[in-house]
Amino acid sequence: MIKEHLTEYADLPVVEFLDQDAEAHYLREAASNARRNQVEAPASTPHRERMAKAGLAPDSVAWRLRLSSYTEEFVPYLARFVEEVDTSRVVALVIGDWGFEEGSDISSRELRDALIAHAPALPALRSLFLGDITFEENEISWIQHCDMAPLLAAYPHLEEFTVRGVGETYEGAERLSLHVPEHGSLRSLTLQSGGLPAEVVRQVLTSGLPALQRLELWLGVEDYGGDATPDDLAPLLSGEALPGLGHLGLRNSRNTGEWVRALAQAPVTARLSSLDLSLGTLCEDDVEDLLAAVPALSHLERLDLHHHYLGEEAAERVRAVFAQAGVEVDVSDPQEARQKDDYYPAVGE
Repeated sequence: MIKEHLTEYADLPVVEFLDQDAEAHYLREAASNARRNQVEAPASTPHRERMAKAGLAPDSVAWRLRLSSYTEEFVPYLARFVEEVDTSRVVALVIGDWGFEEGSDISSRELRDALIAHAPALPALRSLFLGDITFEENEISWIQHCDMAPLLAAYPHLEEFTVRGVGETYEGAERLSLHVPEHGSLRSLTLQSGGLPAEVVRQVLTSGLPALQRLELWLGVEDYGGDATPDDLAPLLSGEALPGLGHLGLRNSRNTGEWVRALAQAPVTARLSSLDLSLGTLCEDDVEDLLAAVPALSHLERLDLHHHYLGEEAAERVRAVFAQAGVEVDVSDPQEARQKDDYYPAVGE
């Protein structure tokens, strides 16, 4: 999940644009192999060499930009990417480590501003993942973000946007915000966090996103800022906000049962084709409420409940009831509480 870097994004394989250190290592290896095999060493830049060997075009991959070390700063690295790659054809970008040094938290503000500045060079960009950062590189709760609305404004044709991380809760720390007055193209929005503030949820739900079809919120725990309740999602649950929504993910929640009960009564549920409540804390006490909600959920094509605290018998009961209703349900990845009623979502710190 967040243990490894993405290998695929927007249905495209991920290819990394090497920073200076990684590029130098590649060239040394290529020269050594050329000498060993008595052939000519590559004359072009490493990414062009790799793309040519694989027969790939700039629009056939999702480009990952990340620093493997900190001898090169991200802004000039991004400028080099724009100079060396035909970015007029690039359709997907994955942004990884943009300059974390051990023990420090660097906001994405400078990165955001650089992406905005290069928007004219990326006219075909449709998918953007901001924060392909593993827990070994930085804990999700330490990833500092800023206001992302200007970034979306700079890319009016963007269709898919994912942000991992929100920011620290201490006073003075910069945190994610995302109120978008109007964006007519965005179809998929995912906010991954160990704790998603209610304020951010309210910003999203009061944004002008008429084309949005998929919304995924990792709600997290209150210790890391995750204080959103069903009241904060009232515009969505009532069916008033995001009229085109067909998929809803309320994932990684400390209170999955609460969301089951809210969705069972919510008008929005009737127009969903899939619902994702995975990575959360569904437990034995929630089973009767979940089964009572079957009439409200029986039209779904898919219900994802994986990573839960159900016993084998309860999980099988849930699976069987939903299968009988024609709903594909995922009750894999059962968890064991360390002690009674000690339930945690999959991602916290």
